[in-house]
Amino acid sequence: MLVLVPLVITLWVLDLVLSTMDKALQLLPPDWQPDKLLGFHIPYLGVILVVAVLLIVGAAASNFAGRQLLGWWERLLARIPIVRSVYSSVKQVSDTILSPSGQAFRKAVLVEFPRAGAWSVGFAVGSPGSEITGLLGTEPQTIFVPTAPNPTSGYIIILAPEQVKELDMSVDEALKFIVSLGVVVPRGEPIPAPHHDPMPGAVR
Repeated sequence: MLVLVPLVITLWVLDLVLSTMDKALQLLPPDWQPDKLLGFHIPYLGVILVVAVLLIVGAAASNFAGRQLLGWWERLLARIPIVRSVYSSVKQVSDTILSPSGQAFRKAVLVEFPRAGAWSVGFAVGSPGSEITGLLGTEPQTIFVPTAPNPTSGYIIILAPEQVKELDMSVDEALKFIVSLGVVVPRGEPIPAPHHDPMPGAVR
């Protein structure tokens, strides 16, 4: 079980990801579907299409002409009322999380949550902005406290700097600690089994 369970789960996740990417072919018009053009099905052809599109878009956006075209496209979307709100919000989040220069989840911290005396592992996100900073009169920090074992949900809390304890563990180690329900401690060391003393009066 120790050998097979991680292997089976890994294969299942990979198959889920590849199957989802393979469905990208459904975005093509019916007459352009490879199954209809070739007369037979090629497994994971959609994966190749997604990778090719990512490479082409990345290469195009990295040069001067591509950046100019991307800027023109963003200005065009900014003129559409509903699309403007959705696109700008998603772009801000993606730039913060996916960009190498973003500040999201760059530091693991320890905070008292959900009550005093109870500590939770969280991630420092950054500053909550000038309005909140002005109201609190300090330099507060925005902390994301994820839930376990699903770290994609959680709580956003704003704390003063003295209420946040910075941890030496990396973000990856903190995520492993949360996803494993605290079983995998930092540095990959398993939590030792509890030691039970023999019953009172028992012969050692």
